[in-house]
Amino acid sequence: MNEIIIRTLELPPTVRAFTLPDAQGDYNIYLNCALSSEQQQKSLLHEREHISRGDFEKTLSAAQIEREMERKTNA
Repeated sequence: MNEIIIRTLELPPTVRAFTLPDAQGDYNIYLNCALSSEQQQKSLLHEREHISRGDFEKTLSAAQIEREMERKTNA
């Protein structure tokens, strides 16, 4: 429970990564395999930040969560 499982797969070019929590309470992070290792690392850190902030328990939309995260990063 609360494990982080990292996977790479082919995603559309506009999708760097995404995370899906599963029924066991684990977080599955999917990274776009077409990205450079540097960009995959940045994307992984971004997704881990969502997990640590508890974003998956929020009732906000993904767009709202991203804006909130960007605002706090740039503050």
